[in-house]
Amino acid sequence: MLITRRVEFSASHRCAVQGWTEEKNREVFGVDANPHGHGHNYALEVTLSGQVNAVTGMIVDLKDVKTILNREVIEVMDHRYLNAEVPPFDKIVPTAENIAREIWRRILPHFSTETVQLHEVRLYETDSIYVEYRGE
Repeated sequence: MLITRRVEFSASHRCAVQGWTEEKNREVFGVDANPHGHGHNYALEVTLSGQVNAVTGMIVDLKDVKTILNREVIEVMDHRYLNAEVPPFDKIVPTAENIAREIWRRILPHFSTETVQLHEVRLYETDSIYVEYRGE
């Protein structure tokens, strides 16, 4: 059985590789390489898998999931300039792909038990662009 919790946060970022020229960054990342950054209203869907508990009828208590997502993602990334305020994005480009991978890394320890496992992280950067990450 799968269950998904959705949360939202806003953050700004700049897509640019340190050490590249401004021209090279603009060539690769286009307007996303703007030196002043730009923002997104991200939507994050975290899907968990597990067996339904015969007593509670749940895979996991969604209040607990919300608490973990608030602590590990929202409090860390919401209304932040990712490149300067959220490691590891001071060293790697904060693309949607890298952000999704980092969210996975942050929440995986909380959802790796006998009863519940992290199945997928889906991060919407816009209404029409999202990435899915299922670990490596």
